[in-house]
Amino acid sequence: MASPSPEAPQPTAVTVHQASRVLEIGFDDGSTFRIPFELMRVYSPSAEVQGHGLGQEVLQTGKRDVTITDVAAVGHYALQPRFSDGHDTGIFSWGYLYHLGSRQEELWRRYEERLQRAGADRDAPMAAARGGACSHH
Repeated sequence: MASPSPEAPQPTAVTVHQASRVLEIGFDDGSTFRIPFELMRVYSPSAEVQGHGLGQEVLQTGKRDVTITDVAAVGHYALQPRFSDGHDTGIFSWGYLYHLGSRQEELWRRYEERLQRAGADRDAPMAAARGGACSHH
């Protein structure tokens, strides 16, 4: 993963809000975002969620009530949250968190469209993996 460019906004504060299930993150450009844990989980940058190439994304369902049970810093460029459903392989760079925060409305709309196309429900439990493309995770 590439390191952030010097002009990319850098975080100034990160707070995990368990009760409201949001990650609040402030950046040095003055932006502050409250990113729902569910949004982070369904857009996790991990291969388990994103696949290994275009069109291999795995639609995530049943994540509305997911929480973050732990967060580890990854160098000076990212966070690695552990979610209550056991998912812990996503490394969220500052740039990716900025992307999630600044484009929440669009990302929610795209997620809802994907659910609709798949005939899936946001609250349905995840289907069991069927020899998935990423069985080593």
